[in-house]
Amino acid sequence: MRTILIMGPGGSGRTTVAAATARRAAAGGTRTLLLGADRTDTLGTALGTGTGPAPAEAAPLLTVWRPDAADRFRQDLTAFQTRAASVLDLLGAARLDAEEVTPLPGAEELSFLRALRDAALSERYDLLVVDMPPLPQALPLLGLPEELRRYLRRLLPPERQAARALRPVLGRLAGVPMPAEWLYETAARWDLELAAVEAVLTDRHTVVRLVAEPGPAGDDALRTATLGLALRGLGVESLTANRVLPDTAPDGWLAGVLAQQRKTLAEWRDTGRTHELHQVPHLGRDPRGGDDLDALAVPAVNPAPAPVEWPVADRLAEDGVLVWHIPLPGAIRDELDLVRRGDELVIGVGPFRRIVPLPSALRRCTVAGAGLREGELRIRFAPDPGLWPAAGR
Repeated sequence: MRTILIMGPGGSGRTTVAAATARRAAAGGTRTLLLGADRTDTLGTALGTGTGPAPAEAAPLLTVWRPDAADRFRQDLTAFQTRAASVLDLLGAARLDAEEVTPLPGAEELSFLRALRDAALSERYDLLVVDMPPLPQALPLLGLPEELRRYLRRLLPPERQAARALRPVLGRLAGVPMPAEWLYETAARWDLELAAVEAVLTDRHTVVRLVAEPGPAGDDALRTATLGLALRGLGVESLTANRVLPDTAPDGWLAGVLAQQRKTLAEWRDTGRTHELHQVPHLGRDPRGGDDLDALAVPAVNPAPAPVEWPVADRLAEDGVLVWHIPLPGAIRDELDLVRRGDELVIGVGPFRRIVPLPSALRRCTVAGAGLREGELRIRFAPDPGLWPAAGR
């Protein structure tokens, strides 16, 4: 299944573009699922039909789903209490009834990621269009599965599960209780679920379609978003400039807005920050219903998106190094930070930070330098003589 993540700053018309994109794909014969993250029914407003926690048909071949994060959290907590019943009884803990459970901070995001995973793995659809939260919430959300999996591996390493039979003995020898079996099983189940979400986000068929209104605020938001997405290895399929005024806009204050839009659009074309730039016209009103969405003429889905690559170039013969190429468009040298930690590399750029595992060949090397050139980070690695196979061996 193809997955398109529609992202943009708040107020950019992101939800409307998501609805129009899904509607156009369905009209072209593609079985499409439109997934929404908003608590309020903004998708239903754009489509002209209500949406909710049960998937519903909004048009031929178009299904809309807006999961209820609160209800899903209640179900998860109830299931957790059931699995941990023996431990809770031992501690004398009082169970929580489903009616008294309210979502905790972060629960809504996790529930939405699980819904995204379920939708992407469904065989009923060929295309998944996701109306993501506004950019300040969406960018951290995309990194959540990877970060949580890393925390789980550090706190409850999977390899320790191989010593299940030794835990009682080790506990007596150490004089401290060992983690219970249910804790490892829960961690393994969480890791499996997070891995499935991460697989959807990193799939080569998953791309981002950015939406912004041309202007200084939209330009600033796109610069930050492009950098954050690049660090996550997510490809930007296109940029949709929304609410573009016609060239025949009347004089007055609209003339100033039009001039500002033209300037920003010219900069977006020149920078080549995204693969494609598409303009969506301002209808003079908020789009409502199928006819208005069709009038926006959003671009069709790219059937063959270009995947993002972080290649390792072999320069051993010429320079005696391997070079890791990491595209970071918009990165500034003074805001770049690199730290090698064992088999991982900590990359900090602007407001973003990510810990990535080194490719296998680079784990047997030492960092020999790095440089930022033309929006690409190039890290040089020199083979460690103590770990690198000798020539001709």
